[in-house]
Amino acid sequence: MLVADGVDLFYGPSQAVRGASLVLRRGETAAITGPSGSGKSSLLYCLAGVLPVVAGEVRFEGSSLGDLGDEELSALRRSRFGFVFQYGELLPELTVEENAALPLRLAGQRKPAALAAAGEVLGRLGLADLRTRRPSQVSGGQSQRVAVARALVHRPAVVFADEPTGSLDSANATAVLEEFLTLARSQGTAVVLVTHDADVAAKADTRYTMVDGVLTAQGRGQR
Repeated sequence: MLVADGVDLFYGPSQAVRGASLVLRRGETAAITGPSGSGKSSLLYCLAGVLPVVAGEVRFEGSSLGDLGDEELSALRRSRFGFVFQYGELLPELTVEENAALPLRLAGQRKPAALAAAGEVLGRLGLADLRTRRPSQVSGGQSQRVAVARALVHRPAVVFADEPTGSLDSANATAVLEEFLTLARSQGTAVVLVTHDADVAAKADTRYTMVDGVLTAQGRGQR
């Protein structure tokens, strides 16, 4: 589904990613671990088409992201990709259900249908009673579950998760990650998960490490 082949990325004279190659299959979870500053997030944003690669290629369903224009890339990210960030990044002026429904609304779906779909996903994540609350009225763990719902509500092909449990305590981190991966797998969504936590990475299907911009395959996780 998603292939990186010899990807290089530079920030000015500094090389952040060095010849990275990765293969992600439908419904698979791949975890990338490594120390801070090793290039994990930079590679994630290359895979998602947010950062253009300097050399090599990223292909999604056989098409090179480098061949797509800005509008095509934006449409691809809206419709086929989902994103979960370390701090959730919810919009404070929207309710929980409005935040979760945002990808569907941006895709042009009418509000009642979008909220209904968001409510179904929120219910699967144990958030049905919080639909009308604002982000400031829920806990950190609940907020991160809302971010997971938002990433999965439009049934994307791939979700890109950048330290999605890094701001949570260990109990909440484990709960959120389990719910995230279970829901993603149930709908056939592939996940690229960037983390510094070996225990989190162990729950993935395949594992990679990244050091000084170099990506190395480590084999299977402990799913």
